[in-house]
Amino acid sequence: MEQKKSDFSRGSVAKNILSLAIPMTVAQLTVVLYNMVDRAFIGHIEDVGKDAFTGMGLVMPITYIITAFANLSGMGGAPLFSIARGRGDDKQAGRIMGNAFVYLIVLGVLQMAVYYLFLDPILYLVGGSPDTVPYAREYALIYLGGTIPVMISLGMNPFINAQGFGKTGMMTVVLGAVINLVLDPIFIFTFDMGVQGAAWATVIAQVVSAAWVVVFLAGRRAVVRLERRSLGFSLPIIGKISGLGLTGFTFSVTNSIVQSVGNALLQSYGGAKMGDLYVGAMTAITSVREIIYQPIRGLTQGAQPVMGYNYGAGQYSRVRQCIRFVTWSTLLCSAVTWMAVLIFPEFWVLIFNDDPALLEVGTVTMRIYFAAFVMMGFQNIGQNTFVALGRAKEAVFFSLFRKVILVVPLMFLLPRLWNLGAYGVFAAEPVSDIVGGLASYCTMMLTVGRAMKQPDRLPE
Repeated sequence: MEQKKSDFSRGSVAKNILSLAIPMTVAQLTVVLYNMVDRAFIGHIEDVGKDAFTGMGLVMPITYIITAFANLSGMGGAPLFSIARGRGDDKQAGRIMGNAFVYLIVLGVLQMAVYYLFLDPILYLVGGSPDTVPYAREYALIYLGGTIPVMISLGMNPFINAQGFGKTGMMTVVLGAVINLVLDPIFIFTFDMGVQGAAWATVIAQVVSAAWVVVFLAGRRAVVRLERRSLGFSLPIIGKISGLGLTGFTFSVTNSIVQSVGNALLQSYGGAKMGDLYVGAMTAITSVREIIYQPIRGLTQGAQPVMGYNYGAGQYSRVRQCIRFVTWSTLLCSAVTWMAVLIFPEFWVLIFNDDPALLEVGTVTMRIYFAAFVMMGFQNIGQNTFVALGRAKEAVFFSLFRKVILVVPLMFLLPRLWNLGAYGVFAAEPVSDIVGGLASYCTMMLTVGRAMKQPDRLPE
């Protein structure tokens, strides 16, 4: 019965995608929600809330890097896992999953060592000031202790979704979110632990989520189990996982780079008086972006296992159906969330802090930053289709193209034009949304779209 459940070559393509996309979106929104709650509670700590909230913006590049390495293994391994299953090779699928698990642990240990050794220099490098770094340090020292559980919960959950257990994958993060939401106010306010309390709540939640993932994948319900005999560190397999996972990796790494460069430039243009205020506004904007981006991410990533399975099974007409469905549904979602931010920017800023100066700056900069957000849908459709079909080079290129080739140079260039100053840093995002989104989608349609017009392969 479970085997039939995870056979994506049958039934409605839209239903198969939504059966994964809806739980994934709920799960991802839940993760973002409890990250937001962390920042919102911190932002409303009496007397120090604004500086503490800005300090969280300094930790965000570190969390993006941790997520990047989890994506390298999870988002690289899961599509290969799906393609192997579509070909009927469950043994190879198990080896891919086992190698991905070991890879995650190795990457987690290495990251912890680097961050603990160089934490303070990193925090100042990404735009910290003497007023904000102490809060960032308090949070990061505790958060980094949970790096391996974070890696496991983020990196192995795609293997649950790839087997068709969307609701179980959703529970991975819902479970952690509920624990975090309950512990946050208790630790921060009742026990008066402040920023450290938020960090402890997050770590405990991630430990529980990681345990949930491992227990399920090693249990009887899994179609392909995580077994001791499948664990390993095969360089050919790790190489393939890394090659395909570079898309998710570069997406998170480039987010970290953009956040770091943006914070540093905002400190520079804002000076002693406005620097922390601009960084605080960027922290609020990035937090809001995480929320409104999740429906897009959920739809495009929910389509990946369905595309990959049908591609492996030679059902190319169903791959074309996947592309058409995910295009229209993603653009609709991105348009709705886009308008919600442009019309009500004050609402989103007030979630984190009610300081009048931050509200004024945040409202203006949010409208600039999200001016062309609807075009992000095209970027995600193109990139995730490349990933689903194992076309790593194209996926990685467009991830780098948008963030590294477009956004970072524009952050340096636009502030010098028309006296934009700090506002030019925020304006780099909509320009890259338009150019990067259209380039990614059009290339995908001209390459993948044509390749999928070949006749379906008959079942053996």
